[in-house]
Amino acid sequence: MPAPADAALAAILARLDRLESRDAIRQLPSQYALALDMRDLDALVNLFPEDVAAGGGRTGRGALKAWFDTTLRGQFDGTSHHVGTQIVEFEDADRATGIVYSRNEHECGPDWVIMHMMYHDRYERAGGRWYFRRRRPLYWYATDLNRPPIGSRKMRWPGREPYEGGFHDLFPAWGEFWARAPNAQAATAPAVAPPAPLECFIETMRRGREAGRHRVR
Repeated sequence: MPAPADAALAAILARLDRLESRDAIRQLPSQYALALDMRDLDALVNLFPEDVAAGGGRTGRGALKAWFDTTLRGQFDGTSHHVGTQIVEFEDADRATGIVYSRNEHECGPDWVIMHMMYHDRYERAGGRWYFRRRRPLYWYATDLNRPPIGSRKMRWPGREPYEGGFHDLFPAWGEFWARAPNAQAATAPAVAPPAPLECFIETMRRGREAGRHRVR
């Protein structure tokens, strides 16, 4: 058995590693936003591991760079991504998951499209460095600046039929909230579930809901 002093030192080093890892992971979404908006595709794809899945059965940073090049040239004249709410939770020392809010602006020819969304991220450490393993975008709305996205099918891009963006899909509480009767006037207070375990806030909110396919966006 390790000596108590050795065990205490190991615990301190593990906590220090967790703090440094959390800070490194929190940098990734901001680095992603800056690299994307400045169209520095090398900086962008280097935020992912070398074997990143790039869609269509292709893998690697080169394939991902080609996908970004085609996508960004085909849809947007310019973009600005603003990172907001962020939660990071660790699965183990080298793997983590996260939720990241993003409010974005897009110049699309004569249209100025604003968007609010979140990413469901998976992070992975390789060679001492943290990367995005995958990003799954979940959208609340996208619409021209002068047209508030009131009502359903809030994803309203120029030249496309409106559609749902899946913003609430990971979390069943949204549907449950609107499905149940109000309890504000109940004689007794409603039951409250126990707090989520440490590093399980996101998974507790998801309550086992299938994550679905991750994709880079």
